[in-house]
Amino acid sequence: MFKTVLLPIDLSADASWKKALPAALRLSKPENPVLHVVTVMPDFGMSVVSGYFDKDFEDKALREVGEKLTEWVRVNVPDDIEVHPHVMHGRVYDQIITAANKLGVDAIVMASHTPELSDYLLGPNSARVVRHAKQSVFVVRGE
Repeated sequence: MFKTVLLPIDLSADASWKKALPAALRLSKPENPVLHVVTVMPDFGMSVVSGYFDKDFEDKALREVGEKLTEWVRVNVPDDIEVHPHVMHGRVYDQIITAANKLGVDAIVMASHTPELSDYLLGPNSARVVRHAKQSVFVVRGE
């Protein structure tokens, strides 16, 4: 169906990929899929916050997240799948859309938590991605 799929995950939340990873793999069969897995490290938000961290904190954190993502890919993605891990930095929804456009993916498959009244239908990141992405977006309900 789709040749290239973007799977955004949160390394600290299994629900962000437990159901979305199998869905992404199914959507790309029987083609020889290319799976791009992206995780986003949020930025500090306000510049005054960054003053409380060491100068090289972000570089170290990005490197550590990259190592964890590489290990996640090794453990969770089947060996016969071409997979490319990416670590992004900034607002989650912005970075997902940026990655999808830059990588030229056909579809985005992402999890959304079960909504609470304050969320209405989707979580804030998945809702923004659905509204603004140029690609097809498949939202898989997490836990």
